[in-house]
Formats: sequence, C-alpha cells, structure tokens
Amino acid sequence: MKSDVNTPWWRRDWRSAPPEDLTLSLIVPVYNERFLASVLLERLFALELAHISRLEIIVVDDGSSDGTREILKTIAKERPDQMRLILHERNQGKGAAIRTGIDQATGDLIVIQDADLEYDPRDLSKLLEPFIEDGADVVYGSRFLAGDRRRVLYFRHELGNKLITFLSNLFTDLNLTDVETCYKMFRAPLLKSLPMRSNDFAIEIELTAKIAKRRWSLYEVPISYHGRTYREGKKIGAKDGFRALWAIVKFWLVDDLYKEDAYGGSILHNLERAQRFNGWMAKTLDPWVGNRVLEIGAGIGNITSWLIPRDRYVASDINEHYLHYLNNYAGGKPYLDVARVDLEDTETFTSLDARFDTVICLNVLEHVGDPLAALRNIHSVLEPGGRALIYVPAGQWLYSSLDDALDHRCRYSKPMLERELTSCGFEVESIRGFNSASVPGWFWNGKILRRRGFGRGQLKLFDVLVPIVSRLDRLIPWRGLGLVAVARRPDTA
Repeated sequence: MKSDVNTPWWRRDWRSAPPEDLTLSLIVPVYNERFLASVLLERLFALELAHISRLEIIVVDDGSSDGTREILKTIAKERPDQMRLILHERNQGKGAAIRTGIDQATGDLIVIQDADLEYDPRDLSKLLEPFIEDGADVVYGSRFLAGDRRRVLYFRHELGNKLITFLSNLFTDLNLTDVETCYKMFRAPLLKSLPMRSNDFAIEIELTAKIAKRRWSLYEVPISYHGRTYREGKKIGAKDGFRALWAIVKFWLVDDLYKEDAYGGSILHNLERAQRFNGWMAKTLDPWVGNRVLEIGAGIGNITSWLIPRDRYVASDINEHYLHYLNNYAGGKPYLDVARVDLEDTETFTSLDARFDTVICLNVLEHVGDPLAALRNIHSVLEPGGRALIYVPAGQWLYSSLDDALDHRCRYSKPMLERELTSCGFEVESIRGFNSASVPGWFWNGKILRRRGFGRGQLKLFDVLVPIVSRLDRLIPWRGLGLVAVARRPDTA
C-alpha cells in the first residue's frame, strides 16, 4: 500500500498503513578512514531494507589528509547514482559534517552512519521498526541494550559513556541507555527544523537535549557493536568526554529549538518557560471557557495545558511542527484532539463538523490579512450563546521590531477591535487591557534597542514577578500591552 503523499507527514499513521515508498538518507561523515571507508560503502550499496524504496547515501569528507578523499572521489565517479560526495576543504568536526549532510538530504528519514565499521548497517532494519509500528519520531540504536553481539573492549570507556548518559538523562529527564550512540534515525522534516550548533562530538548531546525539550517520540533498539581500539583508529577521547559534560549543562540552559520560521517558533518556546505568565492568561480566560473548546493558534500548547481537561478540547494550528508537537502532547488524553485550522480558510472550519461553546484565539488575529473573514469563521463554529475569547496586541504606537519579527499586521485599539467584532455578528461583552506592566519592557526592547526577541533572563525575571504584577495590573495607569475581548454569538430566535 502506498503512503498518501498528499497527507502531511505528521498525520501519517504508518502502523495501519505501512508505506512502501519511503526514502532513507544515510549521512556518512568521514575523516581519515582510507582503510575502512570503501568497505563500509560497499556494505551500504548492497543494503536492502523493508519499506525503503530508495537509499540516498551522502558522504561528507571532513578534510581528510590520508588519501581517503581520493578513494571517495573514485567511488563517487564509479557510482554516481548511488552516492553523493561533499567535500569540506578543512577539518571542521563531526557535528559540522552531519549538518552539511542534513542540509543536502532529501529522504523521508535520515540516519547517521559512521565510516569506521563499528556499527553494522544491517541493524538499520531494527531502527526502522519503531517508525512503522509505533509512530516514532526518533530511534536510537543502543550498544548497551541486549544486542546480538558486541566486541569486548575498554571498561573505562564504557564507564565514561554510562556516566555521560546518566548525567544527560538527569538534565533531560529521559531514560536512555546510550546517548553517545552514532545510530540515530529521524523523521527528516523534524530534524531539518532543528538548529544544530555543535561542530564536534557534542552534537550527540545537543541533539538529545533538543529532542527532549521538543517532546519528540523517542525509542531505543538494541544493536550490535564492533568497537575498535585507539591503535585501530578510534578518535573519540577524554577531551570529548569533558566537552560532552559541558554540552549537557549548556543545552539544558539554552533553548535554541527552532530554526527561524514565519511563526515565531523560538519566541513561542521561550514563552512556554514562562509558566506563571501562561497561568495568569489562562486564569483570566477561565471564567468564560466552556466545556467544548476550539483553540486556534495553540502553538506548542502554552495555554492549552492550563485549560484542559474539558469534555472536548481541540487544539489547532497551521504550523506542521507545532501540530506534531501537539499530537505528541495529546497522547493519553482522550479529551484532547489536534487539528489543522487556518483562521482565514473556511474549509478547515467546515471540516471540524462540530459546534463549540468556546473559541479561544490568542495572538492570531493580528497576523491575518482579512480579520473580518477570520472572525466570521469563528462565528460559524460557535453554537448560539457561545463565546469567542480573543487576545490581540494593543497600541499601534508600540509597534516595533518585535512586532515585525512576529509578523504582526498591526496593534489594535479598543474601538478597532470592537468594530470588527460587531460587524461580524458578535455581541461584545467586554474588552479590557491586559499586562500593563510589560509596556515599558516592550517599548525599551522593541522601540529603543530594536531587538527581535526577548532574552531568556528577561523572560525568567518577568515570570518570577508575575504573582505581583498580576495583582497590580489594574492599578497601573497606562493601557495594557494587549486586549482581551469576550464576544458572544447571539441566541437564535
């Protein structure tokens, strides 16, 4: 059965309909492996995997100086349909080579394959199974689970690996057995959305930390391992162990989880850390939230998590990465559904085939080109007497580089928002300012410093102060940074 190419990748259920047309990109970083590289490539050329219709082999030579490069050039010339060769003019490190390969990969899945023959390509079939059978996003091949066989070598090296894995697990709250394994297989669109900064072996720690923070569905499978000695060419050493320890702390502190996109992903994730602020917003909305809720622009669930459970709650967005994130979050929550709903696309509202007593739309209306069409769509899925809860940024005089970074069409005034709501058939029950305390900070960062985002420290400090700020908000004399509107669809006769 062919996979439906028209279905978004995050929505495909490979368990009920195993695909036969998947493509797999193998990223092979190589540095000074002239005795082994050709043997590995012959094994990869002969590889056949169930469900994989095409193997894409991308070899990245990272400035080899021992004759490896000439061997790879000959093989690439002989097998142009099976292998692509990319050359780094100087040695940059394993992480840099992996980044280069990922940028060039076109497969549905991507796996990293070292060139040193320590990992057996036949084990790749084991890594594929959790994608097909369990809907995995990432699969690690563990050298420390019970595999077919492994070469017995350095005890202290294994002890170091287990220590690094333990500390990584402590900071990520995962229960991996082998964080430093080479064999890591990913759904390609997810991996390509992830910024990677490490040039060396710390790439393994960085990937794991970011996988944990983005809540990807991660599995481990046992693999065989044919380790080699340092005399045989093993390159990782004690210095790399210390770099890994620093990377564990660094990527625990740093939230660098999304490449730049049109949806402000990095800012959204920073806001997820501002849990007190999200709780304040949810508490402000809660008196009007009913039991059948549609949330438009849920992002990565910053507000969703505060308002569930309900009889039915549909969290929606248009960004595929956020939808995937929400799908993982919805696991084990039968009352929480995830849907793709475009505020300006009437068909996506029609496809819901349901009426709601509450529609929540926070920080979305200011993005759309036709706000009246968007509000009419919200009106269409509300039952008579149902309410729309709208939040928009306020005060056009505050429009700055921060708004530009978030692609805001405008900032609203109270009369402007009321006029749009009433023209679309709503009865406006209230419009009030929200978060007056943040106005000076927004003005300073956006208008004066012309920044395009907030520092993690700034957000942390503000979040700590939220219990005080929320109580004083109505006493602050200037208007709020945003407006919260409660609008009702009138009862029918």
